[in-house]
Amino acid sequence: MAINVNEVYKTALLILNKEQRGYVTPNEFNKIATQVQLQMFENYAEELNQQLRIPQADADYSDRVMNTDEKLSVFKEIDKPYYNTDHYELPGWIDPSTGTSPTGNTDTFYRLGAIVYNGLNGKQLEAQRLQRFDFYNIQNSPLTASTTSFPSYLYESDKIYISPSTINGQYNAFPVYNNISVSYLRKPKNCRWGYSEGSLGQYIYDSTTYGASLINTGTGTLTSSISTNPTNKNAAVTTGVNQSATSGSGTGIEVTITTIGSPGSATVTSVSVTDAGSGYVSGDTITFSGASFGGGVGDDLTITLTVANFNANSTYGSTDIELHVSEQTDFIIKLLFYFGVIINDPNIIQAAVQESRADEINEKS
Repeated sequence: MAINVNEVYKTALLILNKEQRGYVTPNEFNKIATQVQLQMFENYAEELNQQLRIPQADADYSDRVMNTDEKLSVFKEIDKPYYNTDHYELPGWIDPSTGTSPTGNTDTFYRLGAIVYNGLNGKQLEAQRLQRFDFYNIQNSPLTASTTSFPSYLYESDKIYISPSTINGQYNAFPVYNNISVSYLRKPKNCRWGYSEGSLGQYIYDSTTYGASLINTGTGTLTSSISTNPTNKNAAVTTGVNQSATSGSGTGIEVTITTIGSPGSATVTSVSVTDAGSGYVSGDTITFSGASFGGGVGDDLTITLTVANFNANSTYGSTDIELHVSEQTDFIIKLLFYFGVIINDPNIIQAAVQESRADEINEKS
């Protein structure tokens, strides 16, 4: 279970503002929160290594090895890698010629785990990782050469070379081969407190889950993209108007259309997205027939999408902090340390450092 990004942001601001120490903008928060998340995530592996060398209590909920491994489990993945001529690419690899992942995996690879060969008769064999010298030289002797029963691999330059080569690309068609599986840790997604601006310039939290290609959801998000504004026969608010793209392949967008004026001469003043649908891209046109929102023939409303209508080029859409929910307190403490640096308050920095050190001593002793 992830940590709610809105709860963390509001808590941190409450602590700062209670003493009127300063203010941290959403953009500053997003950058700092992402950094703190990476810092804590990277420490998990070192913490697990240390705890494995310390006798553990086996009582429920108090085994530190199990608790640390549970924190890491959120980021553990297993996938079929892409076979590229003579080697396998890491999960999430982007083909530079197309700008996309051939396997559809959008994870950001962080650390390699095990390479597993899914052999004949359903056997799963973990390949042995070797250094370059060993990887090439053991093949020279029939006693030590890699076999389908004892495969090995070399990991260099973000590429995986597997021996024996006879097992590469078996059992499946281009582009994904299911005889090899890769377990790995993925990088945490960047924290994002998404928002829109209210009429007074205030920040309004957007709880919609962030998606780079998703249309912004909220009040008036498509108003500025109206390319044809009809003279509507009715002055009303119409909800739940569903429409696919007139040009392009997007489907499923739902909007609330607001009009103003008298019957027969009312015009559209606001187009608010209630469901972003999927498949839309910048440049698509979406036409809502006049009849769908109280108009008549010739009263169609046309929207032409721009890059600003999507999460990737706006402040809309949020991403929760992916760390284990038990880390919320420690996360806020570390967050306040960086906040103290930004607002130049040594008292906050000192308090955060002392509290963080106390937690670390308790966890590692």
